[in-house]
Amino acid sequence: MQHKFQAKIYKVGINWCVDVPAEITHQMTSEKGHIKIKGTINDFRFAKNLVPVKNKPYRLFVNSIMMKAGKTALDQTASFNIEVDTHKDIKEYPMPALLREKLEKENLRDDFNSLTGSRKKDILKYLSYIKKEETLLKNIDKLIRQIKNKEKNVRIP
Repeated sequence: MQHKFQAKIYKVGINWCVDVPAEITHQMTSEKGHIKIKGTINDFRFAKNLVPVKNKPYRLFVNSIMMKAGKTALDQTASFNIEVDTHKDIKEYPMPALLREKLEKENLRDDFNSLTGSRKKDILKYLSYIKKEETLLKNIDKLIRQIKNKEKNVRIP
């Protein structure tokens, strides 16, 4: 559901922002306090988070790109059109070939796949940042040992 409002851009510290009317934010669901939105400022598209402020309306921080492209400035009133952004950015990490080979060699592929999604993601994320093959092998061997031993809390490093 899209919500339209106008607000005057003001400064808090070094940041430009606007207050989003409470009647709009009450219709939106927050995640850990913030409300992920997408919308326009004077017809320029953006995606941001609304930030909660104690005993005040949610705040939308306006950056220089939004100001310039939205053809607005500090102390001017801008037109906003916002809605909750339901798109989730879920990053996938590929399984290293070395890990795949070792899991298949040891017949542990099903055991690895039975780990929770978040545990597998954490492991693959960690392995994706390793540069040296020696270090990668060391961590894969540690992981294989843990899976073989049916450890409850499989993790690396």
